[in-house]
Amino acid sequence: MVAPPDNDVLWARSLRCALGGSDVLTGVSVGAREGEILAVTGPRGSGKTTLLRCLSGQTVAQEGEVWFNSAPVHTMSRAQRERLRRERFGWIDPEPGLVPELTGWENAALPLLLRGVSHRAARTAAVEWLERLDTGAAARQRPHALTQSQRQRIAIARALVTTPSVLFADEPTATLHRADGAQVLRTLTAAARSHGITVLLASGDPEVAALADRTVALLDGRRVGAVPPATGAEGVTACSLSV
Repeated sequence: MVAPPDNDVLWARSLRCALGGSDVLTGVSVGAREGEILAVTGPRGSGKTTLLRCLSGQTVAQEGEVWFNSAPVHTMSRAQRERLRRERFGWIDPEPGLVPELTGWENAALPLLLRGVSHRAARTAAVEWLERLDTGAAARQRPHALTQSQRQRIAIARALVTTPSVLFADEPTATLHRADGAQVLRTLTAAARSHGITVLLASGDPEVAALADRTVALLDGRRVGAVPPATGAEGVTACSLSV
């Protein structure tokens, strides 16, 4: 087992992940520094979602290592990985997945409320994040009364409200119109930079790279220098899921 580089908060070496006898990831190594925004690009089926799931501990690769700071994620138990995700990581899906019975601020505050944070403190933090993401007006409304862009901004606020060390954003604007998606990405990256949050941003849109500090390109489960234009959002695939 090789120790990770000192300047990487998240690091993976030689990941191999197979599904149904076919490799989804083959020998992928990657590292992300503290406060860095790293774009993971590639067409549908290139392995972007699987890479993020391996790095976040949701998926256990058959081969390779994943480190968060000095902790080997690949040797952790399921309970340890769940705790790591709950306490140190944030996750954004293509769909917001909000609780329909809750208001905007309640959805955004949910991770804090589940931790036992007081109602007042959780509400204050959630509303602050909603305002940073230009959707403070949605704080008192329920999801059915909101636009898709507003709902996705609430999901982003929910992922950021605990100020995670690392934020994994899997195609976070895939369901939005181009203009809305660009605005959401700008506010997301600006909010993360202002708080020193490391972001791994998976997207099939090559323009995403312009918002990142570095780009990792995947094609057929391997790192490459460049990839063809994307044809759509990537579905979730995994080797051994822990949810």
